[in-house]
Amino acid sequence: MNIHEYQARELFQKFGVASQKGKSAFTPQEAEQAAIALGADQIVVKAQIHAGGRGKGTFKNGFKGGVHLCKTPAEVRHLAEQMLGQTLVTHQTGPEGRVVNTLLVAEAVDISRELYFAILFDRASSAPMIIASTEGGMDIEAVAEHSPEKILRITIDPLLGIQPYQTRKIAAALGLRGPLMTQASKLFTALYRTYIESDCTLVEINPLVVTPDGRLLALDAKFNFDDNALYRQPAIVAMRDIAEEDPREVAASEFNLNYIGLDGNIACLVNGAGLAMATMDIIQHSGGSPANFLDVGGGATKEQVSAAFKIILGDKAVKGIMVNIFGGIMDCNVIAHGIVDAARETGLNLPLVVRLEGNNVEAGKKTLAESGLPLLSASSMADAAAKIVAAVKAA
Repeated sequence: MNIHEYQARELFQKFGVASQKGKSAFTPQEAEQAAIALGADQIVVKAQIHAGGRGKGTFKNGFKGGVHLCKTPAEVRHLAEQMLGQTLVTHQTGPEGRVVNTLLVAEAVDISRELYFAILFDRASSAPMIIASTEGGMDIEAVAEHSPEKILRITIDPLLGIQPYQTRKIAAALGLRGPLMTQASKLFTALYRTYIESDCTLVEINPLVVTPDGRLLALDAKFNFDDNALYRQPAIVAMRDIAEEDPREVAASEFNLNYIGLDGNIACLVNGAGLAMATMDIIQHSGGSPANFLDVGGGATKEQVSAAFKIILGDKAVKGIMVNIFGGIMDCNVIAHGIVDAARETGLNLPLVVRLEGNNVEAGKKTLAESGLPLLSASSMADAAAKIVAAVKAA
């Protein structure tokens, strides 16, 4: 799960992370009032979408840029009128863009230096890792490729947490001395506490800035959260913005299905993440292109299978469906009944290839055979992939 920048600032305030003053706005009037309340000489207005590259983006109405500097509340209101409700296209959104429903109106900060700071989960060490660099404001991937010596990596013992000597080491590596080192130690500790207590998988501050008057501020932030821990984070769940998510993925989450939309035209319905990955690979290997990753899990119900079919058919790009089920815990006959019910309810008229194997497979095959549906049965995963690719190409 991701959150907006203005929501990240709310977390900063909760955990005592130093940042610029700012407020969210959902209408031009609210944006103007937020600017008046700030009383700053310069104000920055930022479009709030779950994508980077906002400053260089372009709205579909022709307005340039999702980040602007203003001097008066009236100017803020005028900008809000140009941005709110409009679709912003950046290099990360793709050509379809994202609709801007919220703005962040914040104090504009003069910057002397830009730094990079992030906390993420390092799978190699099974522990949180801090990554810091003097090259703030840049893509950290580009820094890692061209100037790897400018990146500091420190693994944090999950039992001990971040230690004072580690915060000082990071501050020194970033060239933060004297009062700035004191501020840095406090800020890094607060960010680590935010990361742990909010069940984050990533907290990225880019840039972390030093101002001319000697302040150290987290200026822009990106948060990712562990979906498996959200049950104990109701306040963060409340921040979820489903308007920023793929509607198919939102629908899938309501039925506890694991769904990711792709760009192909052959939909997959599979039980188990590993088998789903292999299914996508074999479709590609057979000359087709997968339209999704869809894992119904090891104990899916007939209702979940039916819901999965409806989500698949909601994608107009889908021209065929491949069902690949290996029943261990899963009952193949449950899957078969779900397929039959969904096909009848939706009036399925696309090529459908089904490969069933494992628990109660004979009953499942019988259910499909007696359904009267125009589906193709496959004896193996490779056979199923070959049949669905051929059927889609012939359609």
